[in-house]
Amino acid sequence: MKLLAIETSCDETSAAVLKADQPGRPTLASCVILSQDIHRVFGGVVPELASRAHLGTIVPVVDEALAEARVELEDLDAIAVTAGPGLVGALLVGVMYGKTLARRLARPLIGVHHLEGHLFAPTLEQQDFAPPFVALLVSGGHTMLLDVPAWGQYRLLGATRDDAAGEAFDKVGTLLGLGYPGGPAIERLAREGRPGRFRFPRPMLNTIGEDGPDQYSFSFSGLKTAVLRAVRTSTDLERDRADLARGFQDAVLEVLVEKAATAIEATGYPTLAIGGGVACNDALSAAASERLGRSARVVVASKRLNTDNAAMIGAAGLFRLRQGEQSGADLEPRADLPLPGLLPASASIGISR
Repeated sequence: MKLLAIETSCDETSAAVLKADQPGRPTLASCVILSQDIHRVFGGVVPELASRAHLGTIVPVVDEALAEARVELEDLDAIAVTAGPGLVGALLVGVMYGKTLARRLARPLIGVHHLEGHLFAPTLEQQDFAPPFVALLVSGGHTMLLDVPAWGQYRLLGATRDDAAGEAFDKVGTLLGLGYPGGPAIERLAREGRPGRFRFPRPMLNTIGEDGPDQYSFSFSGLKTAVLRAVRTSTDLERDRADLARGFQDAVLEVLVEKAATAIEATGYPTLAIGGGVACNDALSAAASERLGRSARVVVASKRLNTDNAAMIGAAGLFRLRQGEQSGADLEPRADLPLPGLLPASASIGISR
């Protein structure tokens, strides 16, 4: 099978071609990712500009992915496209292009959930990666912990109550004068910072061990406010910038790692998978590996496959197609698309203590 995947959920236009022989795992034949630099000017993603940029780039990006894979359109067996969540205007570009292509070629189409794509990303590089595992998904739009007993079965352990971790990195990056996106800049600067000089709060860390719904929940809005106050009271921001970055990053990572480690200990699973844009932070994976030690391994896809990319959409789409699923001509993008098979935290009956 040759599958073309398309991803346009935010500010990256991406296309990938996957090749797979039943029932083996797919081989990534190509993956093209084109990031939109225009948003740096505004310090964040402007939805209208993102949609317009996708319109102008989706055809050449798909053409390049096909050329790299040495595949013609007529050789394709299926089309997978991100249907949500994301910016609805940006999603619409990819969905309409995918639907049109599938109809023209008379090929099956499958709409894919963006976060399920992140779950499947490591399968493209690590053949032995499979459920059961705990997933920590951290990006600019989402922060959540999932119990994954099997592919297609997901139990929500906890999610952010307000801001996502990636959004907090971006906003703090702006506060520190580092530009957009803030995550990579903060990580680089934090390496120079002195640990402990700025001790910021660890939001909701004290809920660990409680039997309520907040044990695995996150919140980063108060942490952003704490950094804002520290920046405003600094008498020499140039002197304090690296230490502020280190203090902020240490606070975020401690919360993420401790919550994830608690979920690993509760489930007894042998693997923690970290996915999403914030998973590109090497300090996060290092802290998780150190915290878990030999009790569980930490699986993180390469940075290219943790950003928004079509390869992971193709991997998840192939799984869904093999389950006999297809999307019809009525497929529509949804900014709030629910994760398929997702149960609320209260239904996490598979967790043992």
